[in-house]
Amino acid sequence: MTRTIALLQTNDGEIALTVRVSARARRIGLRVDPRLGGAELVLPKGVSTKRGLSFAASKSDWLRDHLAALPPSIPFLDGAAIPILGLPCTVRHIGRRVAKGLVLGSGVRPGPVWREDDTVYVVGDAPHVERRVRDWLKAEARRRFSEKAGAAAEILGVTVKGITLRDPRSRWGSCSARGTLSFSWRLVLAPESVFDYVVAHEVAHLAEMNHGPRFWALVGRLVEDADTPKDWLRLHGAGLHRYGA
Repeated sequence: MTRTIALLQTNDGEIALTVRVSARARRIGLRVDPRLGGAELVLPKGVSTKRGLSFAASKSDWLRDHLAALPPSIPFLDGAAIPILGLPCTVRHIGRRVAKGLVLGSGVRPGPVWREDDTVYVVGDAPHVERRVRDWLKAEARRRFSEKAGAAAEILGVTVKGITLRDPRSRWGSCSARGTLSFSWRLVLAPESVFDYVVAHEVAHLAEMNHGPRFWALVGRLVEDADTPKDWLRLHGAGLHRYGA
């Protein structure tokens, strides 16, 4: 799989496209990807970029409309509003000198990133703020995935062999035949009911590697409502990729 950048010439100007060659693609595809913050042209192996751009040009009106509808990206910088388990929080950058004099309510000095109520505080030099917030969110996600998956596995009498975090475009979780669960770390930004549903879905796969009636019965033992979180991911899941961009 290879990726390049190409410029599509239209009557209204140029549109930058990420061009991806895929051995699995059977036809030319065009999509607007919130994670990329732009459009992607997918070419089957052997199809020229020129032919692909010709196809994209025929869809230029659709392309411009969907690009205009993309939500703005929200970097993890000072003042950014980000959701944590669906609850609004604000990132606040604090200088090292200020942080040295701080002591949390527990009597412990804060680390480089911590959360108090609806604020995420970040210590250090400004260029490191975004990376530190992302690392902290991933650590929070891993901790919660481990706790929730462990509790769910105990209820169903199955064993979680391991947990990995990834950042796929649209797949929120997966379960391997070896018993390893994989999750998108961005689920820590989604409402808690959505987070819990994805965990329940993948843990249930440890017992049933399908989507048959017995599988959904197991999911039902772990969460009261599966339909609402599924609908939320379908409608709003792509928007999680605009954070930290």
